[in-house]
Amino acid sequence: MRAIGFTVNGGELVEFDRPIPTPGPDEVVVRVSYAGVNFAELQHWRGDFGPAEPGGDVPGLEAAGIVARVGSEVTGIAAGAAVTAYLPGFGGYAEYVVAPAAFTYPIGSLDPIIAAAAPTVLTTAYGLLAGVGRVRRHDSVLIHSAAGGVGSVAAQLARELGADLVLGTVGAPDKAVYAGQFGYDEVLPRDAFADRVRQLTGGRGVDLVLDPVGGPARATSLDVLAPLGRLAAYGDAGGYPDLTLPVQPLWKGNRSVGGFNIGDLARRAPHLVTEFGRAALDLLAAGRIHVDVTEVLPLADARRALDRLAARASRGKLVLSV
Repeated sequence: MRAIGFTVNGGELVEFDRPIPTPGPDEVVVRVSYAGVNFAELQHWRGDFGPAEPGGDVPGLEAAGIVARVGSEVTGIAAGAAVTAYLPGFGGYAEYVVAPAAFTYPIGSLDPIIAAAAPTVLTTAYGLLAGVGRVRRHDSVLIHSAAGGVGSVAAQLARELGADLVLGTVGAPDKAVYAGQFGYDEVLPRDAFADRVRQLTGGRGVDLVLDPVGGPARATSLDVLAPLGRLAAYGDAGGYPDLTLPVQPLWKGNRSVGGFNIGDLARRAPHLVTEFGRAALDLLAAGRIHVDVTEVLPLADARRALDRLAARASRGKLVLSV
C-alpha cells in the first residue's frame, strides 16, 4: 500500500510502499478514503513527540473510509461498513490503517470528507467542554484560536451544552470574520481581549477558557476567570515556554486550571474517548453542529498542508484525499 511519511524529523515527506496491515483482536483495518489534518501531526513531524522511528513514521490522527478487516474480538463493526476513526498511533496518511475498534465510528450517510475531519477535533472539543470544563447551562465560555479546527466546533458544542455567552479570540483580524459563522457572540483580537471580556460579562469574567496557545494569552486568561472559573489547556501552538503557576492565587481567587490530552486519555481512560467521540459525532450526524472543511488536498500534498498549519494560515479543517 502507499503511505506518506518521514524518516527524519522536519525532513521531506516521502512515499512509502508498505504491506497492508493486519488487525489485532480489538482492532479494525480501514481502507482510507480521506484523512484529516491536525496540528499534532505537525508536531509529530517536527519531533515534538520524539524522534522518527528507524523505518519511518506516517502521520495522521483521523481517517474515514471502508472497513476492510476486523479483529477476532470486534463486535458491532463489520467489513464493508463506512466509518471514521481516531488513530492514537497515527498512520492515517495511507491507503490502509489499523484503528482501535473503540475509536472507530460508523458514519452512515455522512459525507466521508466531513467524517474524516471530525473524530479528533470533535472528541477534543467535547472533552474540553463537558469533561475538563464541566460546562453548565448559562455558563460563559472564551475560546482561543476560534478559527481553528477545534475552535470552530467548540463554539457550536458550547451552545449545545447550554452556554449563554460564547466568545472567541484570533491572532489575525481576517480570521475574526471567518470564526463569526460558528455562533460566537463576539470574536476578539488575542493580543487585547481582557478588557472587552470584562465589559461583556459585567466585570464578572468567564466561567471557562479553552486555550491551545499558551504564553501571554494563557496568563491573561487566568485574570478573566469568574469565581470558580476554569481554564482548560489543550496545546502549546504558540511555542511559548511553559507557565509556572503558584497555587495560592488559584486558591484565593477561586480559579482552577486543567488540561485535556486525547492521546493520554486514549491510553489511560479509553472509555472516555469513546464517550466524548460518540456524543459529538451524534450531534454532527443530526445536523446540530458542522465541521467546516475549507480545502481537500491530494495525499501527495501532505507537506503543503502541514506547512499551512505551521504558518497559521489555515482556517477550519484541511483534509487529504487518499
